[in-house]
Amino acid sequence: DVQLQAFGGGLVQAGGPLRLSCAASGFTFDDRAIGWFRQAPGKEREGVSCIRSSLGKLYQTDFVEGRFTSSSDLAKSTVYPQMNSLKPEDTAVYYCAASLPYSGCSRYSRDYSYWGQGTQVTVSS
Repeated sequence: DVQLQAFGGGLVQAGGPLRLSCAASGFTFDDRAIGWFRQAPGKEREGVSCIRSSLGKLYQTDFVEGRFTSSSDLAKSTVYPQMNSLKPEDTAVYYCAASLPYSGCSRYSRDYSYWGQGTQVTVSS
């Protein structure tokens, strides 16, 4: 079965960085992109970043310019989104997700078929 587990959330001061982790298993990374989403109370789920592997190369997409990127340790089957210059409005539950097969990176939740449980990130002012 496809399994995803997100961890690394917590309390961080505004302006600081935070690295989250997503451990993924049960599928070939070349076949599915790994995306990060967040959802704050009363708001729609928002794409944050994405990473995929194809033909021995890694590709990452940041959907929030200059502040959210993603990297991967393929040997550990782990994805590491890096969050920089955090603001209180970044407070949300953050989810990692595996895309539909061969869908590539997308900012839209409809393009992902498996979801982790989410981890809470709280940015203090």
